[in-house]
Amino acid sequence: MNKADRTKNIVHWFEENFKIAETELVYDDSFQLLVAVILSAQCTDKRVNLTTPALFRRFPNPKKLAEAEPAEVFEYIRSISYPNNKAKHLVGMAQRLITEFEGEIPTTMEQLVTLPGVGRKTANVILSVVYNQPTMAVDTHVFRVSKRLGIVTQTAKSPLEVEKQLYKYIPEILIPKAHHWLILHGRYVCTARNPKCDSCGLSAWCRHYAVGRI
Repeated sequence: MNKADRTKNIVHWFEENFKIAETELVYDDSFQLLVAVILSAQCTDKRVNLTTPALFRRFPNPKKLAEAEPAEVFEYIRSISYPNNKAKHLVGMAQRLITEFEGEIPTTMEQLVTLPGVGRKTANVILSVVYNQPTMAVDTHVFRVSKRLGIVTQTAKSPLEVEKQLYKYIPEILIPKAHHWLILHGRYVCTARNPKCDSCGLSAWCRHYAVGRI
């Protein structure tokens, strides 16, 4: 089965069986989502969601966060991975939002990655979730699942390579949703260890499953 046909079948299955696909991060506005995504780097969404309510009460907008000292922010996020760096990034991000973007969340990749703590993956999440742009944030789940399924090549070594290959075969209008399909499938079914292949609805088209049965 070629990659185009495999991807078409997999996308169709997701459309039929995974109609609601969205981020599991809890947020009320685009600023809160940006903060949560920065915190989620190398950390679970569950842990972030336990941490952000108090953080958002204390720093409800960019102005309040920009006025903070990293040491104070640290106290709210100390249970998150790499809290020292992330506290500095959050304050720096908020300060740049105020000085460069009038407190608004940028709408382009080029602008977003100028914010402290924001790389390509985080920027893609914001562009996809907030602005519904056809961007694919490649985290560890997307990287693993797309290669296992065989919708990207096994030789793809970087998130950017995987991202570009996914754009090639997934319809543009479905890219924002496909990002969540792959993440959630990787989180709950196609797990890093002991993937649930026997109960996976995608096994008919999955390269990993087919190879394992040869």
